[in-house]
Amino acid sequence: MNEFEELLNSVGDVKVGDVVSGEILTVEDGQATVAIVGTGVEGVLTLRELTSERDADINDFVKSGDVKDLLVVKQIVGKESEGANVYLLSEKRLAARKAFTDLEGKEGEVVIVKVLKDVKGGLSVDLNGVRGFIPASMIDTYFVRDTKKFVGEEFEAKIIEVNAADKRFILSRRAVIEEESKAQRAEAFANLHEGDIVEGTVARTTDFGAFINLGGVDGLVHVTELAHGRVKKPSDVVTVGETVQVKVLKVDEEAGRVSLSLKATQPGPWDEIEEKAPVGTVLDGTVKRITDFGAFVEIFPGVEGLVHISQISWERVENAKDVLTVGQAVQVKVLDVKPAEERISLSIKALAEAPARKERTNDSAGSSSAAQGGQRRDAKPRAPRRNTKPEYTLPETQEGFSLADFLGEDFDINNF
Repeated sequence: MNEFEELLNSVGDVKVGDVVSGEILTVEDGQATVAIVGTGVEGVLTLRELTSERDADINDFVKSGDVKDLLVVKQIVGKESEGANVYLLSEKRLAARKAFTDLEGKEGEVVIVKVLKDVKGGLSVDLNGVRGFIPASMIDTYFVRDTKKFVGEEFEAKIIEVNAADKRFILSRRAVIEEESKAQRAEAFANLHEGDIVEGTVARTTDFGAFINLGGVDGLVHVTELAHGRVKKPSDVVTVGETVQVKVLKVDEEAGRVSLSLKATQPGPWDEIEEKAPVGTVLDGTVKRITDFGAFVEIFPGVEGLVHISQISWERVENAKDVLTVGQAVQVKVLDVKPAEERISLSIKALAEAPARKERTNDSAGSSSAAQGGQRRDAKPRAPRRNTKPEYTLPETQEGFSLADFLGEDFDINNF
C-alpha cells in the first residue's frame, strides 16, 4: 500500500519542462509508448521528436527496452489521452536545450550551420539541434532578395546572441564574410604595387568604368583606361566574369582604392606609327571631329590626325564645317609625325592640284596705282624699268678668285 501511495503521489511530480527517464514499451505506427521511470505515467515519443528527418524510420532510433533521457513537452488531454495522464516527450528538444545551454557565453564564435528554410526576414538554420535565425541584413555584404537559394546549404556563421530562456539564437553570415574579406584585402594591398601587371575578374560594369576583382579587393578601370580608342559603354569592351590582365596605376590603401588600366597591357595604336604612316604617305581616313581650327581624321583605329583649316582646301576656308562633315571619308597626306606627342599633321589640299595664279594685267596695275596714288585714269602706263646692272653666273668652282678678277672691266672702286 505504501508503494502504491508513493506511485500515486509521484504522478503529480511530472511537469512540462521536466527532464525524465523514459523506458520504451512499444514501437508502432510511427511512434513509441514510453513509461516514465519512477511514476505511473506514460508518455508518447513521435518520430518528429526524435529527428528532423521526416522520411526516417522510427525503428532506426528506438526499440523496446531502451531507456532515454527525455524532455516533457506537454500534457495530452481529451480524447487523445482517453482520460489518462499522458505526456508528449522529446529527445530532440532535450538535445536542443542542452545545446542552447552549451552555447551561452559563446557569442563571437564561428560555427557551421545548415539552412532549414527561408522565413520572413531571413533564414532559419540548425546547429546541433538548436534552431537559429539569420536576419536578411546579416546574410551577405549586400542585400539578398532571393533567400531560397540558401536552403539546404551549410556555411560558417558567427554567433551574435544566445538567450536560452527566450530561445533566442541569432547568427550572422555577413560577419564571417567581412572578416575574411578584411584579411584578403590586407593581403591584396600588401601584394599590389604601382606598375604591376596583375590578373583579375570583371566583377561589374558601370557608366564610368569596370570593377576588377583582384582577390580581396576590387580595382577600378576608368572608362578612359579600357581601350586606346573612345569607349561609349564599358560593357562594349569587357563582360562580367571575364578574366583580364590589367596594370596597376595607383594604390591608395587608406582610401581602399586601386586604379587600374586595361589599355596599358595592350599594344597601342601609336606604336610604330612612324613605320605605318611615314611623312608623305597617302591614307584613307574618316572625319571624327570638327573644330574651329580644323578637323580630326582617324587614319587607324585609335589614331587621329589634325587637318588644319589651312590644309583643307586651296581656296580660303572660313569654317571647316562648310567643307567637311563628321563621318565623311577622305584621303589625306601625312605632313608630320610626332609619336612622343601622339600627334600627326595631315593635309587634304596636298592631294588636290593647286589652281593657276592669275596674271596681273597693265590695266589692273594702272587702276591699282591710280586708286592708290591719285593718278589720272588716262595716264600712260610706265615703261618697265630696265635692268642696268649686268647679270653674272658664278662658275661651278671658284677657288682663289678676287672680286676684281670676277668683275673685270666692270669693276670700278669709285662705284662703291
